[in-house]
Amino acid sequence: MNIIPYPNKVQVLDGYCDLSKGVNVVGEKVMAKQLYDCFQNDFGISQKSKGVKVFFMYSSEITNEEGYRLNIDSDNITIHASNRKGHFYALQTLRQLVSDKQLPRVRIIDEPTFSWRAFMLDEARHFHGKEVVKKMIDEMAALKMNTFHWHLTDDAGWRVEIKKYPLLTKIGSKRDSTQIEDLNLQVPGETGNAAYDAFLRRYQSNKFDGKPHQGYYTHQDIKDIVAYANERCVQVIPEISMPGHASSAIASYPWLGTTGQPIEVPTRFGVMLNVFDPSSKKAVQFLKDVLAEISPLFPAPYIHIGGDEVKHDQWKASKNISKYMEENNLKNYKDVQVKFTNEISDFVEKELGKSIIGWSEILGVDTHAWQKDAGKTSQSLSKNAVVQFWTGNKDILKFALDNKYKVVNSYCEDTYLDYSYEQLPLKRSYAFQVVPEGYKNSSIIGLGCQLWTEWVPDIATIQYQAFPRIAAYAELGWTSEDNKSYNRFLKNLKPLMAKWEAKGYNLPKIELK
Repeated sequence: MNIIPYPNKVQVLDGYCDLSKGVNVVGEKVMAKQLYDCFQNDFGISQKSKGVKVFFMYSSEITNEEGYRLNIDSDNITIHASNRKGHFYALQTLRQLVSDKQLPRVRIIDEPTFSWRAFMLDEARHFHGKEVVKKMIDEMAALKMNTFHWHLTDDAGWRVEIKKYPLLTKIGSKRDSTQIEDLNLQVPGETGNAAYDAFLRRYQSNKFDGKPHQGYYTHQDIKDIVAYANERCVQVIPEISMPGHASSAIASYPWLGTTGQPIEVPTRFGVMLNVFDPSSKKAVQFLKDVLAEISPLFPAPYIHIGGDEVKHDQWKASKNISKYMEENNLKNYKDVQVKFTNEISDFVEKELGKSIIGWSEILGVDTHAWQKDAGKTSQSLSKNAVVQFWTGNKDILKFALDNKYKVVNSYCEDTYLDYSYEQLPLKRSYAFQVVPEGYKNSSIIGLGCQLWTEWVPDIATIQYQAFPRIAAYAELGWTSEDNKSYNRFLKNLKPLMAKWEAKGYNLPKIELK
């Protein structure tokens, strides 16, 4: 039973189902095509009229839209689900059970623990392209992950076509060079943790590759990818960063920035000082225009607006921001961000019919040492906003839950795939506690694992950083807490690793322990 994520109820019976004579799906054309395609491509098992009969049945008794019941007998396979999602996930289980054109006889009753099971790819720092994205969506779907979080804009690049503002891609999608790691750099450690210090040291490098880097997705590209993901029961959530991580947009249209001064798209990584000007009605309207243009491209009910790592230096030096604060009775710069976030949230909800998601900072709480001089916020974040917890004291997570916000738990020390295996070994990934003690699953809608790509320039490095850790997060999102087993997971991971190796993936040489 080498299945990842592991099903929640399994009964193994004696005997096998022999698929060597082919399979024959009765009814259900959409799922029939998907089953025939994967059985033929993966195992050389063909569609044949006298093959094992496969029944995709609909059942109102299955209340979870992603849940399913799978019965494998010697001469037929029956799958019950309330809709296509359940049928699709049952098919992913079948794919993992096939061995030498045989299936074990089993009874499986299964449904996910969390409704949000996400992988995030940052394409602002490095643009990877449609085929890479589709390959990652394929792997997500096979692991029953259902949310592709697509980080499309940041300081280092703007990666989505906005027809109303063409300079965003004409200027903002390009940079002259890229900071690269200096392996000979000798600097004092910042934290005392050797693995984390090695990770942070890269940002102090003064080496650059001298090569232009560019790329963006057209509207048609996005429609293609979203449709591809939808076929695989994956929703695509775009992230458009605001009010920080805004350099590529400000390089395109300097009037968006708090200083109004022209800048270039940065070639260095890290937290930049350039931020949007929330006191400018023109700048805020720009952001609303961007969200209104991309919203129809992404049918999912959420838009991610970032909100992280907003440095206050430019706001502190701005007379316009001071006047804006006085007019709106804002006590500090956290108030400025929460008020801005609420205005965007209100627009997204009322005009676009969706909800925003943002990183922890949208709550207006102390997340970074350099934010603490701002004092406590007097503003309350809109209750319709979803909070993605990623860093800072874990009391931030509890604050969000206590105040009845929907929360995605993505605590960086446990879920950041750009971290080395010394920082984040596989065992720690699997041990990640999605729901803190004293809270219920309903408080947290799910988890995300994130691959930031400052130091991830190509597909080989994506594979090295993501696999096999992505499988651990898939199991955390699907399998119930009392049904988890790290030893069983390691055993089940071995055939999955063999499949990835057969595909030519660049996998880390780690001992599965």
